[in-house]
Amino acid sequence: MSRRAAAAVAIAAIAIAAGWLLFVGLPRWYGSRPLAESAAARNAPAAERKITATLYYISEDGLALVGVQREVPFGEPVDQQAQRILEAQLARAPAPLSSAIPETTTLKSLFLDGNGHAFVDLSADARVRHTGGALDELFTIYAIVNALTVNLPAITRVQILVDGKEVDTLAGHVDLRHPLQKNLKWVRAEDKEGS
Repeated sequence: MSRRAAAAVAIAAIAIAAGWLLFVGLPRWYGSRPLAESAAARNAPAAERKITATLYYISEDGLALVGVQREVPFGEPVDQQAQRILEAQLARAPAPLSSAIPETTTLKSLFLDGNGHAFVDLSADARVRHTGGALDELFTIYAIVNALTVNLPAITRVQILVDGKEVDTLAGHVDLRHPLQKNLKWVRAEDKEGS
């Protein structure tokens, strides 16, 4: 056999071995996955982690706040979790309860200091669209304060700001010049909710 013929046979053998490896050997070693399944797995949304938080709404008779367990998206660190809890608190209340916070109020920002105080900056609607009255103002403030302090032990007090500024009150009755701590005085106990 000539050198040229031997080289041609060697090249042909290498090509056959490479073809077998590429089309038969590798799929056996790595297993074949249908393309549709792998694409679906890549595009499927990851299940969002949630926590259960107590949020506060005005009772059906309008005379108390009621704590309601709701699913809230998980956030980490604490300031992100606080933001998600407040965003849930600002969302529509479950029927037949009503929100203690004016419907169009938004959370502009939230930050924590190193002393367990949360600073909650609400849009101007918290004041401008507030219904007024001492009881309604108490409900608004303590729905926010309690939602944070009850669910997040790292937060001990809450300072409410409006449009980035400190305010004396929301509707003329409750002093907001200092951070407020949890107060469940206006929250109806669950076992009395139906009465």
